[in-house]
Amino acid sequence: MPELPEVEITRRGIAPHLEGYRISRVVVREWRLRWPIPKDLDMRLSGLRIMLVERRAKYLLINTENGTLITHLGMSGNLRLVKAGLPALKHEHVDIELESGLALRYTDPRRFGAMLWSQAPLNHKLLICLGPEPLTDLFDGERLFQFSRGKSIAVKPFIMDSKVVVGIGNIYATETLFAAGIDPRRVAGSISRMRYLRLALEIKRILTTAIEYGGTTLRNFLSSNGQPGYFKQELLVYGRGGEACKVCGGELRNIALEQRASVFCRTCQS
Repeated sequence: MPELPEVEITRRGIAPHLEGYRISRVVVREWRLRWPIPKDLDMRLSGLRIMLVERRAKYLLINTENGTLITHLGMSGNLRLVKAGLPALKHEHVDIELESGLALRYTDPRRFGAMLWSQAPLNHKLLICLGPEPLTDLFDGERLFQFSRGKSIAVKPFIMDSKVVVGIGNIYATETLFAAGIDPRRVAGSISRMRYLRLALEIKRILTTAIEYGGTTLRNFLSSNGQPGYFKQELLVYGRGGEACKVCGGELRNIALEQRASVFCRTCQS
């Protein structure tokens, strides 16, 4: 958390207020994120015009006329727009102030996010090996089927592998496998082409719906205007272990896969 829908919601919220504007200065109050923020970030960014704000997987790319700020929200981070100079509260670590009088403020209680500078972001070590975006034509069930052949890993961690497809975190992997009727414990290489075709369609559908609902807020996620996401109300299995399945009425089972909590229905998923 945040996962792909939440990062995309953030991108859509901040892009109109950043693109075309120059950065006046960068104020860093805490340098120790997952990787240290570059000490010369203010010098690199000040005076540059922001050309485009993009998303790659769960990374936000703030592209300027001379380089890109690669930003990751980590486990608890968010970006929101505030008035430049607004006094900072605890955990509000970075302000990117704009000539417009606004500032992009980065908040991250757990400090597991990142702000890194790159002249060639798509060749950066964090991005170069990423798989396709799930909401594009580069991703489909045939890709899942072909990549899964010979794989002995369970299907849930398989679809969460960013080299297979990006942006499928724990929440949406749990929900899409339920929607496709696939037991998350199933060996990836044992699943048929037809079932992967359906799974890919459910991945696209559920991610698209989550974006339309503003993402999923469980604890910390807020959009750039401070609003929570409302897809939590649509979750059928994630976080509901021990409760009744909304489809068949059976008890949802809570297990661990690859040290991640996973919920599934023994009746609806096989």
